[in-house]
Amino acid sequence: MDVRLRYWPVADALAYLAGRWRVERSVWDLASGDEGHFSGVTLFSALEGGGLLHEESGDFTWQGMTRPATRTLRFLPGARPGTADVRFADGRPFHELDLTTGRYVADHPCAADLYRGEFTVRDADHWSTVWRVGGPAKDLVLTTDYVREG
Repeated sequence: MDVRLRYWPVADALAYLAGRWRVERSVWDLASGDEGHFSGVTLFSALEGGGLLHEESGDFTWQGMTRPATRTLRFLPGARPGTADVRFADGRPFHELDLTTGRYVADHPCAADLYRGEFTVRDADHWSTVWRVGGPAKDLVLTTDYVREG
């Protein structure tokens, strides 16, 4: 059995992401050993003027407590055709995204910590991210699986 990862190239990241996705995320704090879990949905809807509004909502369980959690990002057309410029809700830059090979690694410095995300597209309806966060304030691994709904 061939266990090598296969990537699914995406010609246009924004077109691929548009729609509703089921989200399952594990969060592992490497320093404390604590583990958490997020379960919810992400909706990528059209932004006026181009791009997508990313709205994530669900429940996050951490240290035995479950709370509602949300996140909003903006996925704007990138510098090259088919790519995206990912921004926080307030417009600050987050990272670039290029899925043309089906895999992309992005870095985001946040104060003294570094977020390094690996994006992997499996097929038309499945993609994932693994964010490794390291620095003096955080030592985390966040693994997220997305499955297209509808």
